[in-house]
Amino acid sequence: MKFRNIIKFSVLCFAFGNLSAQNPWPNATNTAQPWTRWWWMGSAVDENGLDKQLTTLSKAGFGGVEIVPIYGAKGFENRYLNYLSPEWMKTLQFTTTKAKSLNMGVDMAVGTGWPIGGPQVIEQDAATKMIVQTYDIQANEKFSDKIVLKDEKQKNLKTVKLDIITAYNDKNEVVVLTDKVSQDGTLNWKPISGKWVMYAVFTGKTLQKVKRAAPGGEGYTLDHFSPDATKDYLRSFDKAFGNSNYGIRSFFNDSYEVYNADWTAGFKDEFKKRRGYDLSPYIKYLVSDNESEIAGRIKSDYRETMSELILHNFTEKFTNWAHSKNSNNTNQAHGSPGNLLDLYAAVDIPESETFGSTKFDIEGLKRNVEDINTKEVPDINMLKFASSAANVMGKRLISNESFTWLTEHFKTSWSQVKPEAEQIFLSGINHIFYHGTTYTPADVQFPGWLFYASTNFVPENSLWPNIKGLNSYIERTQSVLQNGKSDNEILMYWPVYDQWASPKGKDMTFKIHNIEKWLHPTIFYENLEKLGKSGYSLDMISDQMISEAKFENQNIQVAKGGGSYKVLIIPQLNYFSESTLKNILHLAQNGASVIFQSEPKDVPGFFEFEKRRTELQSLWNQIQFHQAGNLKSSTFGKGKIVLTSDVEKALEYLNIEREKLTDTGLKFWRRNFDGGKYYYIVNHTSKEINQNIPLNFIGKQVALMNPENGDFGLAETQNNSVRVKLKSGQSLFIKVSETLDNSIPKWKYIEKTDAPIVLNQPWQLTFKVGGPEFPKSRILTKLQPWTNFTEDASTQSFSGTGIYTTSFKVKKRADDFVLKLDKLYESAKVIVNGQDAGIVWSIPFEINIGKYLKKGKNTIQIEVSNLMANRIRYMDQHKIQWRNYHEINFVNIDYKPFDASNWKVQPSGLDGEIQLIPVYFSK
Repeated sequence: MKFRNIIKFSVLCFAFGNLSAQNPWPNATNTAQPWTRWWWMGSAVDENGLDKQLTTLSKAGFGGVEIVPIYGAKGFENRYLNYLSPEWMKTLQFTTTKAKSLNMGVDMAVGTGWPIGGPQVIEQDAATKMIVQTYDIQANEKFSDKIVLKDEKQKNLKTVKLDIITAYNDKNEVVVLTDKVSQDGTLNWKPISGKWVMYAVFTGKTLQKVKRAAPGGEGYTLDHFSPDATKDYLRSFDKAFGNSNYGIRSFFNDSYEVYNADWTAGFKDEFKKRRGYDLSPYIKYLVSDNESEIAGRIKSDYRETMSELILHNFTEKFTNWAHSKNSNNTNQAHGSPGNLLDLYAAVDIPESETFGSTKFDIEGLKRNVEDINTKEVPDINMLKFASSAANVMGKRLISNESFTWLTEHFKTSWSQVKPEAEQIFLSGINHIFYHGTTYTPADVQFPGWLFYASTNFVPENSLWPNIKGLNSYIERTQSVLQNGKSDNEILMYWPVYDQWASPKGKDMTFKIHNIEKWLHPTIFYENLEKLGKSGYSLDMISDQMISEAKFENQNIQVAKGGGSYKVLIIPQLNYFSESTLKNILHLAQNGASVIFQSEPKDVPGFFEFEKRRTELQSLWNQIQFHQAGNLKSSTFGKGKIVLTSDVEKALEYLNIEREKLTDTGLKFWRRNFDGGKYYYIVNHTSKEINQNIPLNFIGKQVALMNPENGDFGLAETQNNSVRVKLKSGQSLFIKVSETLDNSIPKWKYIEKTDAPIVLNQPWQLTFKVGGPEFPKSRILTKLQPWTNFTEDASTQSFSGTGIYTTSFKVKKRADDFVLKLDKLYESAKVIVNGQDAGIVWSIPFEINIGKYLKKGKNTIQIEVSNLMANRIRYMDQHKIQWRNYHEINFVNIDYKPFDASNWKVQPSGLDGEIQLIPVYFSK
């Protein structure tokens, strides 16, 4: 076969593979493309600027934006628009109309900055806390002090009031005195004996205001536990929006970061209604450091009540309000004092968050310790709280605020973003929002306006010319992960009562920033880690979800359209609700399989706990276990209940198969589609994996799909395994179908390679796009980064694109040629013989270019874009003002004033060898 025929065949295959009739990739909507949080600084936006930036984002492969107004830049105050003002709403309408013309979506935060609040939050609707004062009183002593709030900051507030006052003596006798205190704080009570301590609980205000608020958005943060406060808050949006949603796809609420909000007006009555008893006689156990059993029970009831209040009085009302606008809502539940699973389940699009940098074993992946926050590491199991709720309840989209503080400013490459995105996908999330992009007016010089905590996904970023590579990868990946539904076989109960029953502290918030305290030390987490690594797929489930679950079609299902599960696991725990056990036994009665890692020890909470404990034990005693090897098993109705500390043994006993492909080190996520299954396979190991990997599901036809370039083809299979070749850092989809499609070509497996052609001839280096000034063009006798040429000072400060150009001859015949870049700082567009051959942006730095080559002389240009870091370093060294914002201004990764003047110069360009490797495919 002549060389030109090989090239012709290659081109034909390329075109053939992109015919829609034979393309196994799902059609990608704009939700499959990445979206970005769009910071409007001071809301100083105008129609020309909005038009330009939306067009730029669209061309770069973004599917939508999420508007969050924040504090503004100094000197631009005359351009500020007040949040929700008529002018602001007119601008919003322009934005959504323009976005629609570009097939982009627009989401919008229900507030500026975070947490939500603003001028519409009057005092009574503001975040509320309990303020506790104690008093000593002796027998027959007239108490002369006034029981009034002493906090100076609260004195001028009209809503402060005494909620509870209860006295305890040294015998622990108790008297509730709330009705013994007159309006002016006079106590009308004298003890007849003993020494007493009185606990007075006042309803006060946290006085917290919105952080990073935009003009027109300043004010108190909201009391999320009050239905009236929620209604009042949303009324201002009703006024601004009228009967229209202005084209907003989804209204967004950021993570709950309301500090010290541990009470609400009417809490005492809500507590009694929900928990069945008056809290007043037990208030000491809630507010003191008493770590007795009774304190743990009271605190458990208190925390459960807080959870119910934020669920019913805020989250559900927020969802209903969004629906009244014919929109969806998006909510970040983490950080709140509630059952995260129920809170995520109560919205249309549950959203999680990644913060910090994960350590991956990928060969060559850059991770400089000085550029990362080593205290904050994203955790895949934390992300699964959001995806679990969505999967169980049948919600199609699960979003993520992605890459917050992935590295220090201006030092994040797209190759570092990719594995972090893959970990998000492997958690079951399928709708990434970059954090983030800042609107910049046309007349603002480099680097434009920037948000203090973002990875800089901005057009001013010197890496922007190659962001389409990253965005296309995410689009293809999410097009699959948004198709069909999750295919997890296991449900694992989250024993939240074990958390709530802790006698330490008072309110309990489940934050992403302190998982080492509430998540990592648990047996629950140990199970998540172990089962995941063993190849099992699971979702978490709450008590509420269990109460709604049914056993149908040989599976456990909670919601129509939600996931179907083969088994429910109850991990080792201390506290378990008798009503939840009753619901589980009902499931088993109808045919469900259930694994208990231990016998439930006790019921949570205080109300009639001895009676409920007896009921729990009685229900448990209904299960008649018999020994089955090293575990206990019981046939319960049509189902089966297994008791063992070894969950994996129980799963084997129940014939629940794990995916053995994880034994290779590969990670996976699996989804069902109509007629088959998708496997998303990722290699985060340091080695290449080139072997047949076993799958639990093979079907009639197996296709491989490469999300980096869109290639696809039929895989080689043997028994129940699929031949896969993945280098360190690569990923792949495996599509297993129950039907045959003979039009799909075979996958091109590389069977052998010839000796590489080393492109060690001279290279020309020129520059385009960037600044502060272009370095001199030069001929390189040895390939090296442009930052090596220290005699030209501009090489040390330039951020932009350098073009390496050379010519070479091809004499060998091969099925294809792989261009391999040894060291790339940081991404590159490859142009071969004047044709765009693609973008190299992720590890391994390789690209197939055979179809662009010709016999004889060939020319190659490698257009390398580097980090923004060197130019920012230059600007700080020369005291060039570029950060001048109100509020926090601009900080580094440790939240200290930002200064790049002492940074080392970041290597930029190409280094090492460039090889052209002839490859041959299997026939």
